[in-house]
Amino acid sequence: MEERVMERMKDSTVFKLVVTALMAALSYVSFTYLKIPIPTISGDMTALHIGNAFCVIAAILLGGVYGGVAGSLGMTIADVLDPVYITSAPKTFILKLCIGLISGFVAHKIAHITESHDTKYIIKWTAISSICGLGFNVIFDPIVGYLYKTYILGVQADAAKIMATWAAGTTLINAIVSTVLIVILYTALRPVLIKSGLFLKIK
Repeated sequence: MEERVMERMKDSTVFKLVVTALMAALSYVSFTYLKIPIPTISGDMTALHIGNAFCVIAAILLGGVYGGVAGSLGMTIADVLDPVYITSAPKTFILKLCIGLISGFVAHKIAHITESHDTKYIIKWTAISSICGLGFNVIFDPIVGYLYKTYILGVQADAAKIMATWAAGTTLINAIVSTVLIVILYTALRPVLIKSGLFLKIK
């Protein structure tokens, strides 16, 4: 009996690691190859992308820590490998980790979304969890970006303020599009995972 329990726990851990790696890869691919770069008038770059969506989906499927790690790894590696965004890598790592932790907390500690619920409940709390995590990013990405560029990178305050303003606009659009995508993907994946026996109940 104990061996069977241990085997199931091991399988669960392996499954979580595999899905985390998959979501990290999807975050990386979506930002690296599917983004729409937008130059700012200050000469910096921002982008429209759906990379954060996979961070939140991982958090809802596996828990906040796994979701945060998936987003942090995928998006940070994408930044590091792109000369345009490489200086943003430390900021990216912290913010994406927070997105996952917040979305996971709301989904599992408040809504207990992996318990048995009707479809309306699942859709509502998937959206709320996404909005909380991505809403944090909408608010803090430009703030952290401004402080990071001004005090760490030494960018002039006026230029950093312009960059932060542009980043806030694109981050808001990213959040709206990602929230819609997350709701669609999670509500589609949930019954498939339940039927296949791969759905994890997160407490």
